[in-house]
Formats: sequence, C-alpha cells, structure tokens
Amino acid sequence: MVKDESQVAGPMSDPLVCVSLDGCTVKEVIDEAARANLGNADLVEVRFDRLYLVRPKAEEVEGEDGEIRKIMPPEDEWSRLAVADVNTAEVIEELKGGIPLPVIFTCRSVSEGGFFPGDEDERCGILEDAISSGVSYVDLELSIEEGKRQEMHDAAKAADVKIIASVHGEGVPSVEDIVSQIEQNADKGDTVKMCWTTESQQESLKLVEASWSLKGEGHDFALMGLGPGGDWTRLHAPVLDQSLVYATLQDDFRLGDRGLVNIKDLRNAWILMEY
Repeated sequence: MVKDESQVAGPMSDPLVCVSLDGCTVKEVIDEAARANLGNADLVEVRFDRLYLVRPKAEEVEGEDGEIRKIMPPEDEWSRLAVADVNTAEVIEELKGGIPLPVIFTCRSVSEGGFFPGDEDERCGILEDAISSGVSYVDLELSIEEGKRQEMHDAAKAADVKIIASVHGEGVPSVEDIVSQIEQNADKGDTVKMCWTTESQQESLKLVEASWSLKGEGHDFALMGLGPGGDWTRLHAPVLDQSLVYATLQDDFRLGDRGLVNIKDLRNAWILMEY
C-alpha cells in the first residue's frame, strides 16, 4: 500500500522505548530495570504475572558434538506460586522504591499469553492496587469485561495513570481489521498496543502495512508480532509513526525468530537507518 506524498512527509520522532522485564523475583526485576536504564530505555514494563513463576534449574544436555549445554524448559511448564504467596501491596512498594524509570504495570492472564495463576477477579484486584499506588502506566486488556474495565479506566484517569489498551492473540488479522481495531479502540487508552503471534514473514507484512495505513492519523499505537518478521514494526517504528516500542534485554542471536529485538540493537539500528 502506498500513500500519497502528504501522508509521508514530515519529520520523524523516536517512539518511546519500553524494555519488558523478564525477572521472576523482585530482585531480578529491579536489577533488570537498572540495566534497562543504563541501556537508554524510556520506561520499563513490569510483568507482575511473572512473579508467580518458579524458575527451575537448567537441565544439562549433551549435544552431538559432546558439548554440555544447559537447557531451560518452556516457561509455560514452570511451577507457579499461589496468588496468596505474593503480597501485592508490599511488592509494589518495593518495585516503586527500586526502579528508576516510569513503569508500565502489567499482570497478564493466561488467555493472553501470561502466567497469572488466579482468576480474573483476583487479577483485576492487582491491577486496581497498581492504579491506587500511582504507577506511571497500567496495561488494561480490551478483553476485560466491559463494565469492570470502565471502572478501572475511570480510576486510572482520576489517579493520572496512563493506560495501555492491549490485545494479544494468535495469528495476524487482515490489514483492514487491524486498522479498524486501532481506530475503534483509540479512546480506550492513551496508547493502543496490539500483538499477535506470526507464523510467517508474510503475516508480519500485514503489521507493517497496517502501521503505514495509520501513519499520520494521530493515533498513539504500538503494533508488533511474536515470530518471524514480528520485529519489523519495532525496527522501523519511527518511520511507521508508532508511539511506543517494546524491546528486551535478552541478547540471544535468534531473537529475530521470535520477533524480539534487544534495546541496544534497536537504538543502533535507528542510528544506522538515520531514523
């Protein structure tokens, strides 16, 4: 899809860069936040649902070359704490005291790729606690029951907490559907974030085309994929007019296969491409 010249012209501005933290303990999260700060992140995402994960010991496996490698099982196979095992108020205060950057507070449900072990009422209660604490941003999925979400939306606005209105799903919709979802939900948050798993680079092209269609329309949005080509919208976010990009501290050389990008690599790519 090609837009006319008036939709392409104009100076580009760097999106905010958010590092999504992978820690499973308060100490790990605070340590990662300090590294993200040194890496020039604008803000960090605290995945509160990850604090219920119990990190197992890596299994030692001998490769065909005889070399011993440490392999971790998939995260969805890790043991989890009970909801009552994490003191929400206490942990939030610890995180507030230890993180030097603005925070996007997220507590992701299993249905949208997260790890929270409790029910929806318990999860919403944690999000409400985060709002009451005065966190910088709160991630409120659009899948939350409409009445409950409106209550939290109003509470966040009253507390001057910005809202990330998010969607996470399997398979990328059509370009027209993506654009429509962004436009229809623009009033549901300060930024609309949509992320889908991608099975192929062809699917990821739909994310790029949708971003291009939204360019210059005045929406604050973040589109991305998890899978082949899912990092294209992250790498080219400035020219695609995206307002927020999620990066990682991970430096695995196969990150691109998962649609992820290291924050240092992201910043360097923007310099090299003169964004």
